[in-house]
Amino acid sequence: MKRAFLFFLLAGCATPEPVIKDAVEVDLVKAITPTPPTSEPSPPPSPVPFTSKPIQRPPPMHTIALPVEGKPIVSFRLVFQAGSIDDPQGKEGLTSLTAQLMAEGGTKELSAPQLLEALYPMAAELSASTDKELTVFEGRVHRDRLERFLDIFGDVMLEPRFDQAELDRLRTDALNAVKSGLRGENDENLGKVALDALLYPDHPYRHFPGGTVKGLSAITLEDVKAHWKAVFTQDRLVIGLAGAVDDSLVKQVKERLCSLPERSADRPELPPAPGVRSRALVVEKDSLSTAISMGFSYPLRRDHPDFYPVALAVSYLGEHRQFHGVLFQELREKRGLNYGDYAYAEHFHQEGYSSRPRVNVGRTQQDFSIWIRPVEPQNALFAARGAVFFLDELLSRPPPKERFETARGFLLGLTRLWEQTDQRRLGYAIDDALYGTPPFLERMRVALEAMTPEQMHEAARRHLAPSKLNLVFVAKGANSLAESLAKAETAPIRYPSPKPPEVLELDGRIASHPLPVHSSLVKVQDAQAFMEE
Repeated sequence: MKRAFLFFLLAGCATPEPVIKDAVEVDLVKAITPTPPTSEPSPPPSPVPFTSKPIQRPPPMHTIALPVEGKPIVSFRLVFQAGSIDDPQGKEGLTSLTAQLMAEGGTKELSAPQLLEALYPMAAELSASTDKELTVFEGRVHRDRLERFLDIFGDVMLEPRFDQAELDRLRTDALNAVKSGLRGENDENLGKVALDALLYPDHPYRHFPGGTVKGLSAITLEDVKAHWKAVFTQDRLVIGLAGAVDDSLVKQVKERLCSLPERSADRPELPPAPGVRSRALVVEKDSLSTAISMGFSYPLRRDHPDFYPVALAVSYLGEHRQFHGVLFQELREKRGLNYGDYAYAEHFHQEGYSSRPRVNVGRTQQDFSIWIRPVEPQNALFAARGAVFFLDELLSRPPPKERFETARGFLLGLTRLWEQTDQRRLGYAIDDALYGTPPFLERMRVALEAMTPEQMHEAARRHLAPSKLNLVFVAKGANSLAESLAKAETAPIRYPSPKPPEVLELDGRIASHPLPVHSSLVKVQDAQAFMEE
């Protein structure tokens, strides 16, 4: 059926609309070529802090509607500019816990079990998620059940039950997610969260959005109630509606949400990104394999014209859970090191069990990263060197025309899959409002169609510098691995079966390729102490 996409940009509850300024381009960061090791120890590289312009602050209750003709489903997306950066010191996890208690803990009229019982026969969905700067409440229901769902969704936002027993239950879940999930079961996610902590020391981005053990343990019911009123407010809210939507529904939703507090507490001012480089963190964990994450913070975001060629270069290097990337082909396919190897031009959260990036992970300060899925411990250093080696190769020359065309065609098609649901289209439209850009996916397709290999290569060299990388390993025998890193030992790979001569020849170059890690900046931490406070 024919689909119509219309945007309604409506003021919220008679609150004057602030002017949204145009995005300001940030200074380019010049690429720095790694320096070969010398016999004389070099001083550790100094951090290079940088400041990014905050993401946009749309008018209070800015509303985006995407009607779809003939669609029987209504999708809701309420995005608050409130995240883990709003957590008070010593109460890390408060924003996430408050959102979960709102979404799952019941309302004034319904206990938590009754809330589930009410949603189940409607086959309705209601959930919440929190990142560094944004918290998202998602809802979805058939239009035949819309009125009842609106009552419940409104009560979740305006009249949450805030029951002590439910707070205790959800706090236990959150603590288990840190103690058992992050520390105990999920080495890959532990490496990614540890990379955040490494990139942002003494910065609001440092702690896991789900909280720390001491922070979660210190949160009281009164803290939750006060935080709800302080950050889930009209002036921090963007409303998204899609599907069976008309002007009447837009008006109804806005009128209901006008009961939210108008003004929030003062928003935290983000300090400059620390700009750390050449650091390594080895997290000690009794694990059979070694998980590796590496990256650096940088000021490149979607509101910069270089984002599109850099995004293509990074996709060429290693698109998430896709097999065509250089890292995947070289490290997994030719050498059988692991399950997959990927790279990301902006901070990445996977949407559920899909291969798609989660939307509304908007951040003022972004990062480039490479994810090496777990490898056998004896090959960990070789895998890390391999990732740096192939990043260096990417920056050394433009790619062959045929491979460039393949990567471009794939990414063009992938952008269509990224917008395949109403919730995702809403998410991208809200991200456009927060970053202050034209429609992101449409603009990316236009940029990709006109792009040349040389343009992609030049932009990548301006922003991607192996010497700025920081590395995290989650491994057993952390002290031994840290010592090998500090000594810059070569890292030959061990194969269980013969390999072609051309693979072995390149292996010799990879094994001695320098890692951008300074010996004095290698640290070890026990997994059981991670995110304790």
